[in-house]
Amino acid sequence: MQQHYEVAVLGLGAMGAATLYQLAKAGVKAVGIDRYAPPHTQGSSHGDTRITRLSNGEGPQYLPLVQRSHQLWRELEALSGEPLFEQCGVLVMTSSPRYDPWDADDFTHRTIALAQAYGIDHEVLDASAIRQRFAQFAPVLDSAIGYFEPEGGYLRPERCIAVQLQQAAQHGATLRVNETVTALENVGAAVRISTDQGTILADKVIIAAGMWSAGLLGAPFDSLLRVCRQVLYWFEIEDPGVFAAHSPSFILTHGPGFTDVSYGFPPLPGEGSMKMATEQYHQACDPAALDRTVDDNQVQAMYRTQVLDKIDGLRPAVTKSSVCTYTVTPDYHFIVDEHPRLRNVTVVSACSGHGFKHSAALGEALAQRCVQGASDIDLSAFSLQRFAN
Repeated sequence: MQQHYEVAVLGLGAMGAATLYQLAKAGVKAVGIDRYAPPHTQGSSHGDTRITRLSNGEGPQYLPLVQRSHQLWRELEALSGEPLFEQCGVLVMTSSPRYDPWDADDFTHRTIALAQAYGIDHEVLDASAIRQRFAQFAPVLDSAIGYFEPEGGYLRPERCIAVQLQQAAQHGATLRVNETVTALENVGAAVRISTDQGTILADKVIIAAGMWSAGLLGAPFDSLLRVCRQVLYWFEIEDPGVFAAHSPSFILTHGPGFTDVSYGFPPLPGEGSMKMATEQYHQACDPAALDRTVDDNQVQAMYRTQVLDKIDGLRPAVTKSSVCTYTVTPDYHFIVDEHPRLRNVTVVSACSGHGFKHSAALGEALAQRCVQGASDIDLSAFSLQRFAN
């Protein structure tokens, strides 16, 4: 007999795991489906650490989500006993020869302005203060400016996903892993979900499929969503002495382009390395043919452009590297909306590379929409309607 659920969640990464947990906690008969066995390294929700911060230079519409997410991470830690959120602080810096103190569009300036407007606890640091507090950033230019947010830090994405899926299962959710969804269609008031292992019915469906969303959803998503390959590097530490006992997560802007921005994390105990990455949006890729190899030429290019003369204490060699993907929209903001053609199907994608910090609250909001008909947090800024023209 074909199984029937109240809600099906397709994709169990950051958004899907959070949504399934919140649905199950609310007593909803829910199923979660993933083509792999999460947490895994095949999507966008891996890599040991993810930055979280209250003041998002991306815009004020994200503040309620990240504020609520910070509360939910602490609740999940208490439930599970697992450390998920390390509040080591976040340092957002601009150290560029082209730095303009009057440029309101500078990412550091936007971050400061939002913190000031919404009363977020922070400090504004000049170059001297940055160097004195965090010796690894001694190479910053004399004109550098920094924003330090003590409430920020990093999340452990694999643990966050695993804990929420465990909690979801304990509340009665069904997990179907290593199963690929191939098609969706409305059947009466329900949605039929076809997979490589059969079919199920659901009254409502929430799709959080990341880089596989466009192929599954069709128009208009196939023209709106781009999948961009990203590489993560863990550089060997040459001089542990330059890293303060409580080093922050960081974002460093050192030029005008997307490739002139790097981000990274404090060295994790016992690992002898520091994770760093950049973001690239100029080259899209096919999810089915994603190149997951990282050769030495890429490592050396990353060191030369993002580490050398910018961050002290690291060697031009890595302990490991990894590839993930960002699925991005034309304006780099989220899509959270109903599918325009499939009834009772909600899409939560793409999150454009900055979604993990908001995922706990987004999962709660999506569950509220299913149960109550509306969410406590306003999600209208993420509507498809903004792309109508």
